[in-house]
Amino acid sequence: MIDITLENFQAELIEGSVATPVLLDIWAEWCGPCKQLGPVLEKLEVEYAGRFTLAKLDADKVPQISSQLSEMFGVRSIPFCVMFKDGQPVDGFVGAIPAEKIREFLDKHVPGADEAEAASEEAAAQEALAEGDTEGALEKLQHAVATDPANDDARFDYIKLLLQEGRVDDAKVAFAPVIAKTGLVRRFDALQRWMDAIDFAVPVAGAAPAIAEFDAKIAANKRDFDARFGRARLLMAGQRWTDAMDELLDILMRDKSWSEELARKTYVAILDVIEPPKVKVADGQIPPDDPVVATYRRRLSSVVLS
Repeated sequence: MIDITLENFQAELIEGSVATPVLLDIWAEWCGPCKQLGPVLEKLEVEYAGRFTLAKLDADKVPQISSQLSEMFGVRSIPFCVMFKDGQPVDGFVGAIPAEKIREFLDKHVPGADEAEAASEEAAAQEALAEGDTEGALEKLQHAVATDPANDDARFDYIKLLLQEGRVDDAKVAFAPVIAKTGLVRRFDALQRWMDAIDFAVPVAGAAPAIAEFDAKIAANKRDFDARFGRARLLMAGQRWTDAMDELLDILMRDKSWSEELARKTYVAILDVIEPPKVKVADGQIPPDDPVVATYRRRLSSVVLS
């Protein structure tokens, strides 16, 4: 539980709610119902085990904030509770309502236990990766996917890391439950294109194509787009991402709509694959762009819009 003041309002309530929902309890010492509601909220904070943060604001001590929120929601009485998410007040309730009603309110805004556990595992996986612990990251992501199969971010990160480590068969197994979503989730489409490139580079039967073969065809005909695309797929399979995008740009500069915009779609897929996870920031702030991704986005825009 946090006591909100003018000094910590921005850090604890606005910025804090970006990472975890914050329920703000506006109360006063003279308010009987406030004293009834307070212990109930404190018990629920413990019950929900970190899935939301309880913050308390004394309306008499910090009238600037309490008055602004009361006016925003058209509320004139206390206790008044406001849910903050992603730096914004999104919902609220008035009065010392029963615990069951508060649970119903919380469940509309607070992640479920499985969802919260998976998100925690995903965050821990990113920390493990930053420390160079790839196996630890894979274990945490696998657990996140098993705990919350609907967590598309965790599944994307898990499959991506498996592919980076060359565990293609394991990646395909993890991808199978969401293969039908490739037309709906762009990042899953990106993974599918990456796996297709790997299958192209390492066919089950027959000889694997060599870059030298495509180089010879391109040297003979600069507009041999099939050869250029084949070369880009080999580079993609080898995780030579910027080289692959440079090859795809060569196609786009000569024919933007070639093969139903296949070059552009593959280029965008690579950007989705190589873009690192966004850092969470307070509402109104812009997360920093990865410099490589930003550069190649600009190159794509300049070609497509020219």
